[in-house]
Amino acid sequence: MAMSIGSPDGEEDEVIGTINTTPLVDVMLVLLIIFLITIPVVTHTVPVKLPDERNQPYQTKPENINLSVTREGEIFWNEQLMPDMDTLVAKLKDESTKKPQPEVHIRGDQEARYEFVGKVILAAQRASIVKVGFVLVPPAHGG
Repeated sequence: MAMSIGSPDGEEDEVIGTINTTPLVDVMLVLLIIFLITIPVVTHTVPVKLPDERNQPYQTKPENINLSVTREGEIFWNEQLMPDMDTLVAKLKDESTKKPQPEVHIRGDQEARYEFVGKVILAAQRASIVKVGFVLVPPAHGG
């Protein structure tokens, strides 16, 4: 075994002021290779064909039922206030017997609690309404 005691002429060694980046580069290259190998394995998914986005203005028929839900939970049937859920279910049952059955379009306020909209959906289900849709503002494209 050998041990370095100092320089033979008594001067001290100079301080190295640079960082050795070789180990850092080695670690980064190994991580890059690991990520390149594992990413294709992680991104495999079940092949499904997703539906395309369609943004076509819907033509509202006069026989369709428009139900509006306000922020406070009030329910309007074509601008007429419904006093309670039983009245709503009774009117929806009357409409469900028509041939062809009208569609129910729900317009929920953006700040309405889901509970209020859910009660309207439940009322339509109890009345055996087949088609229930939601009216919303489409997102802006391109900007």
